Amino acid sequence: MTDAALTFYTHPQSRGRIVRWMLEEVGTPYDTVLLDYGTTMKAPEYLAINPMGKVPAIRHGDAVVTEVAAICAYLADAFPHAGLAPAPGSRQRGPYYRWLFFAAGPVEAAVSNQALGFVVPPGRERMMGYGSHAEVMHVLEGAVARSEYLLGSQFSAADVYLGSHLGFGMQFGVIEKRPAFEAYWARLAARPAAVRARAMDDAPTPKPAATP
Repeated sequence: MTDAALTFYTHPQSRGRIVRWMLEEVGTPYDTVLLDYGTTMKAPEYLAINPMGKVPAIRHGDAVVTEVAAICAYLADAFPHAGLAPAPGSRQRGPYYRWLFFAAGPVEAAVSNQALGFVVPPGRERMMGYGSHAEVMHVLEGAVARSEYLLGSQFSAADVYLGSHLGFGMQFGVIEKRPAFEAYWARLAARPAAVRARAMDDAPTPKPAATP
């Protein structure tokens, strides 16, 4: 399955930027299909790949994966040579899953609600999966401040995903620029694969494909 054709469906102004970075870290050749909001992204050909009509998505042989955290986890396991995930059953596998899905759940929900002006009413925190925005930021700060990467000295797909949320959040002003956040993101953003990915997505966009 590792040698199967790998296709990446994206738009440069989307969460596909996270997957682009992940693909560059993996270092395996892939084809890119650029889609446009409201047209090719909603066309029957692409809806057969992702019925949500959203990007990103990948197709690897017969496997189709959507949702950014799932794509990152899939790619890390499908291409173990890149060393982007601890081995199954290893001591670090638990923390790896913890921080990958902490970003996919509490961080994204808390930041999205904060950006929309929604504040959890006092005493109702137990109804929310993340509790409160303040609690999420406190835990997040501790996670990125304790070591070089989330798993100590080992860079992983969890750093790609969680770090991207931090970078985007600070860029757009929905996450405050705490020193620990800025230092962690600076380390990640300087990685050669991250630099390559940004250059690709920031380049002038060709006309999107008519069909995927």
